[in-house]
Amino acid sequence: MINLETERLKFRQWRHEDFPLIAKFFSKEEDARFVGGVKNVEDSWRLMATYIGHYELHGYSYLALQERSSGNLIGTVGLWNSEPWPEPELGYWLLPSSQGKGYGVEAGIAVRNFALDKLKLGSLVSYISSDNEPSKKLAEKLGAKHDGTIELLDFGPHEVYRYA
Repeated sequence: MINLETERLKFRQWRHEDFPLIAKFFSKEEDARFVGGVKNVEDSWRLMATYIGHYELHGYSYLALQERSSGNLIGTVGLWNSEPWPEPELGYWLLPSSQGKGYGVEAGIAVRNFALDKLKLGSLVSYISSDNEPSKKLAEKLGAKHDGTIELLDFGPHEVYRYA
């Protein structure tokens, strides 16, 4: 997944200089509420390190997503499949300044295609909080269909959006 590119975006490994933006994003309830909640600085650091470790173990993860023209970090769109996770997941979060520009759809299509065509994953879902309407709309734009509800570990109930 490293160096996967679209017309406007590039996926890359996380860098030390990305950390201030991650810490700022996860410090605000309105930004972090649907992606694990607010985190202190240490927990934000550990999250970034977890993304890197997941890549080392699986060859895919939530990677840093940057705008090709500016080189700016805009968020992440990627794949998650930890040992306790029910199924491989396509997940995403974008910095507020990068939302509403079609980046989620563009990156999501690239990741979905990579997961299904290159990795040949047997299943792919997005787990979405029931009140996260923007995320549900994005999953539907990516071709996912609502497929019930799951009690997602200690994150509570989440709707399952399944990709064909």
